[in-house]
Formats: sequence, structure tokens, C-alpha cells
Amino acid sequence: MASPTLITPSTSTPTKPLITPIRSKLISTVNVATSSSPPATRRREFLSLAAAGLTFLVPATSAFAASDEEYVREASEVIKKVRSTLSMEKTDPNIADSVAELREASNYWVAKYRREKALLGRASFRDIYSALNAVSGHYVSFGPTTPIPAKRKQRILEEMETAEKALQRGR
Repeated sequence: MASPTLITPSTSTPTKPLITPIRSKLISTVNVATSSSPPATRRREFLSLAAAGLTFLVPATSAFAASDEEYVREASEVIKKVRSTLSMEKTDPNIADSVAELREASNYWVAKYRREKALLGRASFRDIYSALNAVSGHYVSFGPTTPIPAKRKQRILEEMETAEKALQRGR
């Protein structure tokens, strides 16, 4: 039979708890809120409240809201730039510069009009965006001097043509 001293704990040695108690986050936040908070915390609270108040005062309009004429003009410029870049010969020494200009113009155009909810449903926007994505993806993957394959080039030019027709119709 087992000895009773092994089963029952002795009171002479202090026992250490196996799990340390964790302070509740609720208690610590209440203590912080009731105590005087440092200036940085008060400043942060003030700034967050001020920012929340300003959102109600500022109207929710698009940052780049553009007129319809401006959209048509800039879309036509991007179409011309795509066509001129795709029509360049492989041996042309200016092709890398032309591709860089095209990428800059397409990035600007996409960044400006991508968030315009009124334009997202337009056929012209959809076709131009798709063509720019194909052109940009090709040049990013294969470099500015690699010519676009004939099938992809034909599809891009068709998208540009339909986009131009849609622009003329106001779509």
C-alpha cells in the first residue's frame, strides 16, 4: 500500500501555481480610462473623433471626376498611342521609348477612370481596359522589344476599333 505522505501534499513547502493568472483586458481598459491618460492618448482620441466628424462634412465625390468630353478625348489619345506602338517594326530603335510612353499613358488613364462608377458599364471603357491589360501584360512579361504575337495583336486592334466606335456613339 502507498504511503500517506506521498498522496497528501505537505504544507511545509509552498506550492507554485501551474498557470499564472491573466488580467482581463476589460479590467485593464477600465483602469486606463478612469485614470488620467497621457497626452498622446488624448491627442489620438481627439484626432480620431475629428477625422470621423470631417467625413460627414466632405461630400462623397470621386477624386478624379471628369467630364464626358475629357473621357472621350483621353480615351482617343490612348487608342492612338496603342495603335502607333503596335504598328512599329521590331527593328525600330524607338520602340522601347514608345512602349514606356504607352505604359505611362495607360497607367494614368486606368488610374483616373477605373473608379468612375458611371464609366464601368460603358463598352468603350471595358474594351480599352481589356486591351491595355493585354498590352501591358505582354510588355511586362516579355520586355518592351518583344513583338506582340499576331493573334493577340489582332484581338487588341479589334478591341480598340470597337472601343472607338462605342466612343463615337457615346457608349
